Amino acid sequence: MPDAEAWLRQRGLVVGDPRGEPDSRDEEFDRGEAVGGGGGAPGSSRAERGAPSGSPEEEARAICLRLLTGTPRTRKQLADALAKREIPDDVAEEVLSRFEDVGLIDDAAFADAWVESRHHSRGLARRALARELRTKGVASAVIDEAVGQVDSEQEECTARELVDRKLRSTRGLDRDKRIRRLAGMLARRGYGEGVALRVVRRALEEEGEEWDGEDAY
Repeated sequence: MPDAEAWLRQRGLVVGDPRGEPDSRDEEFDRGEAVGGGGGAPGSSRAERGAPSGSPEEEARAICLRLLTGTPRTRKQLADALAKREIPDDVAEEVLSRFEDVGLIDDAAFADAWVESRHHSRGLARRALARELRTKGVASAVIDEAVGQVDSEQEECTARELVDRKLRSTRGLDRDKRIRRLAGMLARRGYGEGVALRVVRRALEEEGEEWDGEDAY
């Protein structure tokens, strides 16, 4: 996954020191109208905004900022973290909506970055990418848009690269075992049986292996 600080910095969203120590940007942001709410100017105090120190709102914002400084998060992940800390639902909803309004929460950008990173670094197919994003609470429409970055041709090309990297380690095994091992590797990364067998067949045929068309794994 892309470096969290770089992901945030590209969008002007870095809000603290990567070691977790607050800096002047944290304090300036914490005083800001967009996330602080209450209509106060960027330099107004907490008391002027009517949000006393230690209030559920303050705690919710602190939790979200701390989590976002570590790595990008989806709205659902942050909501779950707030619920675990027993932040009232109405407070959590308000804080999360403010963060979303100013771009600190952006599920679409998160999904795009996730797909690009996981497809290129792990070779995951669209099906596996969609499954991972669902577990992070990303909406179906946003997932469809993100995984659409990877078309069928690119997916098959990536599958072939994965097979080529593993091909040498299967040499010396009988043909059926090679097929099962290679196709199984692709299946674990979310590739369908048709794509997996087609890619494996082509790779083995190029090595001189015969293929009778009846193989499965």
